[in-house]
Amino acid sequence: MSSSYGRNLTVTIFGQSHSPAVGVTVDGLPAGLAVDTAALARFLARRAPGRNEWSTPRREADEPEFLSGLVDGVTCGAPVTAILRSAAARPQDYAALRNIPRPGHADYTAHVKFGGFEDPTGGGHFSGRLTAPLCVAGGLCLQLLRREGIEVFAHVASVGEVEDVMPIEAPVDGKPFPVVSDARGEEMKALIRAARAEGDSVGGSVECVVTGAPAGLGDPIFDGMENRLAAALFGIPAVKAVEFGDGLAASRRRGSENNDAFAAENGKVETKTNHCGGILGGITDGMPLRVRVYFKPTPSISRAQTTARLDTGEQTELRVAGRHDPCIVPRAVPCVEAACAIALCDALLESRRY
Repeated sequence: MSSSYGRNLTVTIFGQSHSPAVGVTVDGLPAGLAVDTAALARFLARRAPGRNEWSTPRREADEPEFLSGLVDGVTCGAPVTAILRSAAARPQDYAALRNIPRPGHADYTAHVKFGGFEDPTGGGHFSGRLTAPLCVAGGLCLQLLRREGIEVFAHVASVGEVEDVMPIEAPVDGKPFPVVSDARGEEMKALIRAARAEGDSVGGSVECVVTGAPAGLGDPIFDGMENRLAAALFGIPAVKAVEFGDGLAASRRRGSENNDAFAAENGKVETKTNHCGGILGGITDGMPLRVRVYFKPTPSISRAQTTARLDTGEQTELRVAGRHDPCIVPRAVPCVEAACAIALCDALLESRRY
């Protein structure tokens, strides 16, 4: 099923952008996990809309309502289901767009796939609104991983052509704008302001690091750790590329430059460098995992764009009104952490069932 991920930990997301609620069912969480609801709320607030100048004005509380799977705040072994009610849904804003696909959105492909029965309001099931339940599932997984000594943290690596090249060595989730270099963050914010003022948008990238993951997670060929992470990460709307380790840069080197030499320290095998990003042959090697995720610019912009009417076939001009992020990258940081945590939990649970 396209809305489900995982085999040992199964995450199923449901709802649409302007439906009464969106939600998630997580099946496979071990019983006995005490859920820190305050920590989960802080995690969800990092993704929530309407909190700052670089996000959509649409404001949602994003407070999860757990329907099953928890007893007195502790997982009981049953599937965990949570919903987030949509208080600021305005489907009427999209009435005029029923037959006018927005460039850069899934409006046209959804119309073809579902024969005109799709929900076109706010992108329906293709909306970034669905990252809210993704973060509920990921927030639970982050707490499980932390109990195992595994930490997952990410930062804004770039906005447009402005890059934060400082290495991330600790979480930056306490910052309003999650970058390592605050100076570069100010440049990024200026770029976002400029794009918004011009009725435009800008893309960028998020880098995620995982520490404490044991060696041996994943499999070769089609079920490698890169494959699993990429599948979860591409579930985030607007993701267009995923890079592991040094990624593209590795393709420009010689093997003598790119190979990570092994060393034995106190009976433990490590690598002196980490160009591979902690994964070899689809299996984790015990070094920190490094993944970079690239996002396209928000397709909803107020500048004039050319499109075609689906009912008449005529060409027309469109200016997208409504509430939209001029840059989704800052709010995508916890989404990347959530997707990585889900993939890692699935692999970790599998490793313990052999």
